[in-house]
Amino acid sequence: MAHNEPQRSCLSCRQVMEKKELLRFVLAPDRTLVPDLQAKLPGRGAYTCLKRTCLTDAAARNCFRRSFKGEVRINSTEDLVGEVIARMLDRIAAYLALANKAGKVLSGGDMVVEALSKRAPGVVCIAVDISPDIRQKVEYLAERAGIEHFSMFDKDKLGALLGKGLRSVVAVEPGGFAEVIKKELARYRNFFQGGTDAT
Repeated sequence: MAHNEPQRSCLSCRQVMEKKELLRFVLAPDRTLVPDLQAKLPGRGAYTCLKRTCLTDAAARNCFRRSFKGEVRINSTEDLVGEVIARMLDRIAAYLALANKAGKVLSGGDMVVEALSKRAPGVVCIAVDISPDIRQKVEYLAERAGIEHFSMFDKDKLGALLGKGLRSVVAVEPGGFAEVIKKELARYRNFFQGGTDAT
């Protein structure tokens, strides 16, 4: 039986897609524009494609004001883009922390390298401030094993997410958490249309 998913159009390019494939925005009580990545905030929503270009174009052409039929407060387009990026990163960080609480995480360069050599983690997160030699080794092993890897957080942030000291590499075991993180990574990368902001 076919499921009819709710659809909306992007304020910028007008492409019609399922709501879950778009970025949703709502207005706070003071009419400040708020990104609603989980599509759970109350109120009427306005949508753009999951692309930075569509978001910046919609803001520049006052599309949100027309959609909400009145004043819409936006500090600046770059601030709005930054808020979307920050919320995407927060979601990925939150899933890493949840995976750790569930006992589905290995951390530390030596442990992750050993895991990559013997078996296949679901996804690997490499600290942005890791040493070049270790980065190269981990990336080589991950790519050889066909394991997705990315760099978004520094060693201090990764350690904090795990409730530990500095951590240079984190591997999430295959399964639910790894798959959710991969989906969030795909959304993040799509926002930059294949740019170099996530690797």
